[in-house]
Amino acid sequence: MAGRDQMNRRQVLRGFGAGAVTAALGWPGGLTVAEAARGQQVKAPSFRKLTQPANVSLIKGNDGRDNVYKALKHIEDDVLASIGNKKILIKPNFVTTNRELCATHVDAVRGILDFLRPHCKQPITIGESTASRAGTFDGYANYGYLPLEKEYGVKLVDLNKQPWVYRYVFGRGHKPLPIRIISTFLDPDTYIISAAKMKTHDRAVTTLSLKNVLLGAPVNDYKKNDKPLTHMEYNFSPKSIIHFNMFHLAQEIYPDLGVIDGFVAMEGNGPVGGDPVDARLALASLDPLALDMLTTKLMGFDPSKIMYLTSLAQAGLGQGDLAKINVLGTPAEQCQYQFKPHKRLIESYGLG
Repeated sequence: MAGRDQMNRRQVLRGFGAGAVTAALGWPGGLTVAEAARGQQVKAPSFRKLTQPANVSLIKGNDGRDNVYKALKHIEDDVLASIGNKKILIKPNFVTTNRELCATHVDAVRGILDFLRPHCKQPITIGESTASRAGTFDGYANYGYLPLEKEYGVKLVDLNKQPWVYRYVFGRGHKPLPIRIISTFLDPDTYIISAAKMKTHDRAVTTLSLKNVLLGAPVNDYKKNDKPLTHMEYNFSPKSIIHFNMFHLAQEIYPDLGVIDGFVAMEGNGPVGGDPVDARLALASLDPLALDMLTTKLMGFDPSKIMYLTSLAQAGLGQGDLAKINVLGTPAEQCQYQFKPHKRLIESYGLG
């Protein structure tokens, strides 16, 4: 049932609209996302915490590409059922385009394509929307992505140059602030694979599969960059506005499949200036929230202290209870690390 329940998650979420955001945080009643996806009529408040377990595939090994492939093979049937005939977008993470450690390694994307290509004949796009002024294709060139077009018959695109629509986020003083959102992230016929890097972050402790998509969706047209509008207040509190905005955007924008490249991860002053961790991990799940919860735990952090994750769990947007996450593949206890946090969060999050 996991694959079928996941198929219409983003279409279901879009039906709730912004009016459900506040109500979803405080009301335990209503339908689950899975029930709604099967055609139930939904009225806000409509979410409750999910009760069914989530599967997260975890692989530790000596080949990053093979790790990703094996992680996806553990959930193969559900993944292929959830894709159906949709066109596929693989969204890597290039927060900047000139430091490979901060980006999703090209071999992790090769692992995804190795898994997809024997089964999926529909168009596959690799699309990123970097925050860097140098442009997404600068990242494709610097990180070795350009050969993928010939190797796999895929297309590389700069999502920052795609059509966009206005949505709203919370600005200073919690006032509504218009923000340009790349239309691809709202397209119900596009299957979004978040190919994220396993690393620390200066506002949200970790940056993984959900944040890669939620904060990749705003446009940077290289004249004006809307991505910082999700941050606004320059503070490092656990209640920073970035958490509210990610929760808000998740009502319409949500990856269908999360994959995490943790072969060489990043600790310390991420998402750009951190240090390498030879973790040799790959993870994958049709429940990106469960995926990010488990990965945060494996990095040595308490996911219950990260507000946007706990809020999404409370709203029923994924499984947030670590006790209800089934780990497939390498046992989690063999993959536990203690990453250094960003120095600016040590005091405010109690990470010392």
